[in-house]
Amino acid sequence: MLTFYYAPGTCALASHLALEFSGAPYEAKRLDFKQQQQRTPEYLKINPKGRVPALVTERGVLTETPALLQYIAQAFPQAALAPIDDPFLLAKANEFNSYLCSTVHVNHAHKGRGYRWVDPDDGAALDAMKKKVPQTMAESFTLIEEQMFKGPWVLGEKFGTSDMYLYTLSRWLEGDGVDVQRFPRVADHMRRMEAMPQVQKIVALHQA
Repeated sequence: MLTFYYAPGTCALASHLALEFSGAPYEAKRLDFKQQQQRTPEYLKINPKGRVPALVTERGVLTETPALLQYIAQAFPQAALAPIDDPFLLAKANEFNSYLCSTVHVNHAHKGRGYRWVDPDDGAALDAMKKKVPQTMAESFTLIEEQMFKGPWVLGEKFGTSDMYLYTLSRWLEGDGVDVQRFPRVADHMRRMEAMPQVQKIVALHQA
């Protein structure tokens, strides 16, 4: 039995979706960031980074969304959530997921977590980062829309973990001051994801 730690409004939604679609036996444990549960000694023993997601397996703990997505896909291959038998396509999946992790998520974090990069007392710097978020998020999704999204799913004909990750970050656009309708393919992708019962079930658990 896997144990999965998540919190509402975070990128952990992507891995939670992957677990649900994979058919893996797992228990989900919700953390309340407002109560700083991610900073408790008990949780820091699981994930010293004090963040989510975290997945406790029989071999140890895994963190970071791209790692969890690949682990789930490879550990439960019957679900066919990633092209694990095709080295090139698997690399393309990791390329896409890594871009979401290293660039898009960071762009978004500049709005609410600018203190990671500048002194929290530097109001001017924090404000400057917040003002930049709509631009950088729009630029990232323009690249996804025009260059990276194959259609009808991220990698082409087969639905997989990259779709779950894209959906998770697409949900942040409105709060970041970007209209998802600027990106018709991404907007259509969101609609198709939201029609899936598995997505509806897990999203309900992530409501704040």
